[in-house]
Amino acid sequence: MVIKPSELTPVSASEFCKIIEEVGLPKGVISMVVGYGHNVGAALVENPITKLISMTGSTRAGQAIYKGASQNVAGLVLELGGKAPFIVLEDANIDKAVEAAAISRYANCGQVCICNEMVFVDSKVADEFTEKLIKRVRKIKVGNPLTDVDMGPNLSPIALKRINEIVHENVAQGAELVLGGKRPEGAAFEKGNWYEPTILTNVKPQHSTIQEEMFGPVLPIVKINGYEQAKELLNQRDDSLSAYLYTENHKLIMRSIQEFQIGTIFVNKQIVGYIQGYHSGHKKAGIGGEDGIYGVEEYLQKRTIYMNYE
Repeated sequence: MVIKPSELTPVSASEFCKIIEEVGLPKGVISMVVGYGHNVGAALVENPITKLISMTGSTRAGQAIYKGASQNVAGLVLELGGKAPFIVLEDANIDKAVEAAAISRYANCGQVCICNEMVFVDSKVADEFTEKLIKRVRKIKVGNPLTDVDMGPNLSPIALKRINEIVHENVAQGAELVLGGKRPEGAAFEKGNWYEPTILTNVKPQHSTIQEEMFGPVLPIVKINGYEQAKELLNQRDDSLSAYLYTENHKLIMRSIQEFQIGTIFVNKQIVGYIQGYHSGHKKAGIGGEDGIYGVEEYLQKRTIYMNYE
């Protein structure tokens, strides 16, 4: 196995490789290289020695890998971009939905592919939900993640600039910035990629914060008219990785399992990931999957033998 971490985050992969050496795995079983995708990544993907490529990243990067791997018909496990809607229906437990929405959006500064990227809340309960969510998010402590805080910084200056541009583009489109939307104040935040937990209301499905994966601490809220509209908005997307659904209606829960064109559904539950659960995307959110028995299967090349025992 050859690991090529993101050029922006090589340290954690390096520490992993040190642990591999400490536990005594034979040299050469796992190696690590660093560099950019267009040169180092492409060399790995297009090499005829490579039998399987497993990648977590953007849809654009996945498409490039798909093309490069086709030269040798290498196997692929691609976990690509997602834009998870957090759906709150009128019969939902609002307090529990608010808590889950906050945790599922601002965990790791929103930099998780299955994070809550946008809220679709029934108009009958939208005002109550939004009011309570703003109060909850105001309590989030931002700071050094090695200390007692709730949210750390963003990945890079480029990512931070893009997030801020999308937020203010959405305001120009008519959305209302009700919380955040800027760098936190204070000496501790003068350097680094900091951004306040942000909430936008009066957001429409065609707005930029709904159309683009934010991968940051920004939560747009869209009012909907029930389950059918939520399903329509979800199923018309190509970044079909995950979704959240809060409702007490078990018939709708069972329908969502059948009708949502999505890889993972969190039903009345905040963001979580268990190693025994299969993690995969549908449509342009990926091919193959990870974790669980089905994820292990992705890494096996099977062989069939027909033998005459006479």
